[in-house]
Amino acid sequence: MEKDIRKRKQQSTNKHSKASLYRTVWRWHFYAGIMIAPFLLILAITGSIYLFKPEIEQVLYQDYYEIKAEGDTLTPSNQIEEVKAAYPDATITSFNPGETPTRSSEVGITSNNEAATAFVNPYTGEVIGTLNSGDKIMNKIEEIHGELMAGTIGDRIVELAASWGIVLIVTGLYMWLPRKKLRLAGVLYPRRKNGPQTFRRDLHAVTAFWLAGGMLFLIMTGLPWSGLWGNNFQIAATNAGTGYPPSIWTGSPPSSDVKAKDIAEVPWAAEQLDVPSSDLQGYRPLSVDDVVSIAQREEVHPSYTIYIPNEKEGVFTLSAFPPKAQQEVTMHIDQYSGAILADYRFDDYGIVGKSVALGITLHTGNQFGLLNKVISLFICLGIILVIVSGFYLWRKRKPNQRSMGAPKAGSIKEGRTFLIVMAALGILFPLVGLSLVVVLLLDLLVIQRIPSWKKFLNA
Repeated sequence: MEKDIRKRKQQSTNKHSKASLYRTVWRWHFYAGIMIAPFLLILAITGSIYLFKPEIEQVLYQDYYEIKAEGDTLTPSNQIEEVKAAYPDATITSFNPGETPTRSSEVGITSNNEAATAFVNPYTGEVIGTLNSGDKIMNKIEEIHGELMAGTIGDRIVELAASWGIVLIVTGLYMWLPRKKLRLAGVLYPRRKNGPQTFRRDLHAVTAFWLAGGMLFLIMTGLPWSGLWGNNFQIAATNAGTGYPPSIWTGSPPSSDVKAKDIAEVPWAAEQLDVPSSDLQGYRPLSVDDVVSIAQREEVHPSYTIYIPNEKEGVFTLSAFPPKAQQEVTMHIDQYSGAILADYRFDDYGIVGKSVALGITLHTGNQFGLLNKVISLFICLGIILVIVSGFYLWRKRKPNQRSMGAPKAGSIKEGRTFLIVMAALGILFPLVGLSLVVVLLLDLLVIQRIPSWKKFLNA
């Protein structure tokens, strides 16, 4: 008899502990959703648009891009001379030959501290027109997606939102797990016969479950671009020996304070690459024509851009961003001798560099063409559905205007394992850790101690 009583008490205690832990996880899931759902919604919408950047720009800027193939093309140097004649006060910064016979060339220029692209018909030398970098619609979409058009502060907010997105996924998966008997309804597909409230809950939870892997992948492949976590991760990867190897250099690797990302747009794995100097002894500078010949000889993907040095010690930097990560190239060329000082390609990347390069091309929907774009678009639309359905669930749960409707706090003692997981995420993602401490202290020291605030936040 006493044994049965103890057993029932233990079962009751275990049930209470699980319920308390569930409330704790639910509360943090709620906090994470309230804080970052609006930003995740912006990322999902802008990401959906940016997936189709090439197709959208082809339509928007067709008059700049498309030309009629007629006869032989002018040399790149002659094309640049035409741009200099049209914009005598501008500085030439780069040259991008058209990838196809019916594609215009692009010449990068700066004038009055503004960067622009001049489009040139390679057959006639006609300067078709110019576009300022800041005026391109897709550049604005990218700026919203990456930093909310708010510079460094926006970058940190986006990084915080993406990092807290992982917390949302972890807490959401715990809440999704069936707590009683294993069943398919409400776990793998929504229940439609249990009333609208149950269906709304299942629409949110089940959709999020099926998309969890894709959401986590998009977050983790987007974080390397972030200013804080991404930069530290990049430096750590390089210092750990998973960055560029010495074999990419002709001679000894240079000792330089200038990184490749400071002078050119290069693939992620090459951004921390040291930039060498050109040998000044007895050479005349190469023309862009010579660099184009080198690119063709070295079989660089035709999407490459040549960055032109404006200093005596500078080098030509040749950078290719093709759709497939395996065709990326970063090359530094002595501007006098034409010697290839560094040739850095996918096969030279360390394991981290290769993983990030593949992640980026998958993230942007380029690695596998249209199929890649469709799958990524499906994930983005799913994220939008999960956010909207979560907001709807909250509005239905919210009792009145005087209460936020947050789940009641569970016992910290019962949630020790969960707190350990949260602490691990806080260490892995510093902005999560910092915000986690702030929110936890606010909840424990302020909200739980002020009756009016506690009443407002709790259901």
